[in-house]
Amino acid sequence: MNHSPLIRLTKQFRFEAAHALWNYDGACRNIHGHSYVLDVTLCGRPLDNPENPKHGMVIDFSVLKKIVHEQIIDAFDHALMVNANTPHAGMVTDGKIFGKVLALPYQPTCENLIDDFAKRLVPVLPERVALHSLRLHETTTSYAEWHASDNPPVQKPTE
Repeated sequence: MNHSPLIRLTKQFRFEAAHALWNYDGACRNIHGHSYVLDVTLCGRPLDNPENPKHGMVIDFSVLKKIVHEQIIDAFDHALMVNANTPHAGMVTDGKIFGKVLALPYQPTCENLIDDFAKRLVPVLPERVALHSLRLHETTTSYAEWHASDNPPVQKPTE
């Protein structure tokens, strides 16, 4: 039995992105951008193996950084996000007008983005750790939160 304490670790990430909200009744229906701040919190028990170079760690922060960059930052940073089920999807062309347009299967609100991010992260996290929560700041004063305890488990792929 592992007597190590359960620890929560958080790493913060930043990316720039633009979006437009189709059929919205305010200014956000226009293309506009945000400086997003994403807090990723994992939980797990520190590795208890003095022979392992990761001894005492829940996860190496560099490993978490690599995962988040591969799953989220590389895709969303400096992208224009639009709902693929709207006329906005017509902006997805050969890349001559906008080089990075993401036609998402949902309205690109902060709430939907954070749910998508959770679904991207859970399947690729190491076995020993779990996604505890995400916090996505759209502005300095506005954010959405996702907590594992509030949501049905996201399934890891079976091999």
